[in-house]
Amino acid sequence: MPDFPLRKELKEKFIQDFNPAEKLFFLKKAKEAIMLKGFQGCEDLFHYCYFLTLKERFRSISTQGGEGYMRFLLVEGTKDVEEAIILYGERLEKKKLPQPALKEYKFLEYFSE
Repeated sequence: MPDFPLRKELKEKFIQDFNPAEKLFFLKKAKEAIMLKGFQGCEDLFHYCYFLTLKERFRSISTQGGEGYMRFLLVEGTKDVEEAIILYGERLEKKKLPQPALKEYKFLEYFSE
């Protein structure tokens, strides 16, 4: 395991909460955030990608249909997730790097193991 300053609980959460397809989606979003947006590989990036992945999960659930209470829960849950994405996105923007540093790629390695 690389020496990376993230809490072990975050990796455990990643492993437990996501299926293989969601793990790939998370890593894809993390890579885009680091390479294209210049975000730092940190706990805020974990949460940003975590909530992007949850939003994708909700989107796939909502395409399966649903009525009444389930639909209400999906709409409200999606709103909360979108607010979290905005919050973490803004925090990451403030710490943005002009170019990704080598250590930022360790974030991807850490969650790819």
